[in-house]
Amino acid sequence: MIDWVRKFLYRIFCAIALLVSVYLVVDFMISGTFELRVFIMFLLMVIVILWGIVDWRKNYILVQQKETELRMYQMYIQPLEELVKEIRAKQHEFDNHINAILNMHLTVDNYDELVARQSEYITEAVKENDGRQYLPLLKISDKVLAGFLYSKIVRAPGYIQTELEVRNLEIISGISEHHLIEIIGTLVDNAYEACTEELNRVIMILDSENDKVIFEVKNRMRNVKLEDIGRFFEKGYSTKSDDGKRGFGLYNAKVLTETHGGEITVSTDFIDERNYICFKVAV
Repeated sequence: MIDWVRKFLYRIFCAIALLVSVYLVVDFMISGTFELRVFIMFLLMVIVILWGIVDWRKNYILVQQKETELRMYQMYIQPLEELVKEIRAKQHEFDNHINAILNMHLTVDNYDELVARQSEYITEAVKENDGRQYLPLLKISDKVLAGFLYSKIVRAPGYIQTELEVRNLEIISGISEHHLIEIIGTLVDNAYEACTEELNRVIMILDSENDKVIFEVKNRMRNVKLEDIGRFFEKGYSTKSDDGKRGFGLYNAKVLTETHGGEITVSTDFIDERNYICFKVAV
């Protein structure tokens, strides 16, 4: 039988059983044939039915969470596999670069020119392999989070420079996978949306301490008033266009974080003589 049909029939059965129980109790009381034993029997029946509904609801929510996590796993493992393929391709390119550098002396007989050409070649090769900073994502224990972050980074606009620092490879947290992705996704999306071709640098830091995930994201910003920063987590507040659909992401992230005993904060930072806004969550 189809799952939703079975659930629907179960709900109908519970509703009918409750109605019948209430009807019989009321009928006994009106007719004067009420007995304590009958009342206790119906009371136990109602308790069993209510307990079954509550237990079914808990199991249903748990199954839904597991299905959501499975879909997320399938969704974000693919970007991680693409990163693996890219690394393998880069390895072949690296081997070719090494061979080119080692054999460069065969075409250059002047020492100073050889050093200059090798330095120039190495500099260009390093520029082409800037993606190497994302390699630690392959080593962290949370593969879904790794795939999610990598997918966000590679899909960001080309003018944005993303720097990632992984401080702990063992990512431990008591929060469910999809809730963690929801929180971190909100922070990453906000950082990227705030970027322009001029303010185009985003810094991410991933850590884990005391059985909590610690994630920081920093992005360049123009002057922001302190009172505005203090309102970032208010429901409905947004620095973007006010169309009634914004201002809920950070609020929801804060509620979700605090529900799981975590903490989310916002502050300002001064890096390389530039102003940055920093969001940090520990959950």
